[in-house]
Amino acid sequence: MRRWWRELRACLAAPSALQLYQRCVTGVTPPTPARVDCERLCRCVRKPLTDLLYPSAACAEPLHLDVGEGHRICVRDFGNTTGHAVLFLHGGPGSGCRIDQHRLFDPTHYRVLLVDQRGSGLSTPGGAVKANTTDRLLQDMETLRDHLGIRRWLLFGGSWGATLALRYAQTHPHVVSALVLRGTFLARSLDLAWFFGKAGAARIFPRDYDAFAGPVPKHEREDLIGAYHRRVHGPDTATATTWARRWYEWGDRVACWNLSDRVQDAGPDARRLLAKVRIETHYALNRYFLGDRPLLDGIGRLPDVPVTIVHGERDLVCPCEAAWTLHHAIPGSRLELLPDTGHLLDEPAMTNALIRATDRLRGVLSD
Repeated sequence: MRRWWRELRACLAAPSALQLYQRCVTGVTPPTPARVDCERLCRCVRKPLTDLLYPSAACAEPLHLDVGEGHRICVRDFGNTTGHAVLFLHGGPGSGCRIDQHRLFDPTHYRVLLVDQRGSGLSTPGGAVKANTTDRLLQDMETLRDHLGIRRWLLFGGSWGATLALRYAQTHPHVVSALVLRGTFLARSLDLAWFFGKAGAARIFPRDYDAFAGPVPKHEREDLIGAYHRRVHGPDTATATTWARRWYEWGDRVACWNLSDRVQDAGPDARRLLAKVRIETHYALNRYFLGDRPLLDGIGRLPDVPVTIVHGERDLVCPCEAAWTLHHAIPGSRLELLPDTGHLLDEPAMTNALIRATDRLRGVLSD
């Protein structure tokens, strides 16, 4: 009991921490949200970290924007409609957005746009890979910006979303006000070799890798991406779903290895799972449609704006070297490495760091 009280008093000694304690215990939102060591405070009061996210904001009627070629992208609009716009770029590719992700941002300051990329989430048709390329996703972002009359926006991207944010900022630098990048994926050959090859994550999780690669005939194992792509895009849905589940379970193992208290779930339902993995394999097979223009070669085209890079040192999906390399390639960028954190947005230290990053930018960004 005394240790618990000492921990709580240490947390409350920080400026404005009492407001956070009140918010966590009573649900009352302080008028001026402040940030302290949220993970430590949560342990003291036995509340989940999600209680320290910003409160849910009103959402406008979801927009299903026709971007051509048979695709409609779903856009959910939260927060201050006259505030500084944030474009939230999900990972995967193919993962889609979760509605609670808008709570990472101060709703009195930001207008948060959760956008499901082509074929992802609530966008239609689900899982569609026809006319689904990186350049087309960039075009969709410009179509949305023009449709909403947004002059400049903050790009917030994690994993594949960070890849997309960097490519967009290189292509349309004049409309980007800042970048916040989590779990950066640079889509290099070495990144794919780490995740899918025998000399990378496979050496850490040999049993799980065998469950992933073992069912593939030996003569196809040198190209696991191609082998899985052929099977998840095959005509038999049941067979395709079985292979999609194997793909998902390998990724889930690597992404969640450090979460010892994680409650195992069944994952997405069969329809969403197959749609997601079809898009993932489509992009991976085509090397994310970056062609001969690697992201690092285009760093000089980035705008001179604040760039925050947040990365977990226990991230085995996108090892920390990627963030380190990117940070040293972008003059003036800010790098925050989190020692006890992996790849996922929902890990407490990651959530805390990203909220701090967007809070810091409130005093910097202007329309």
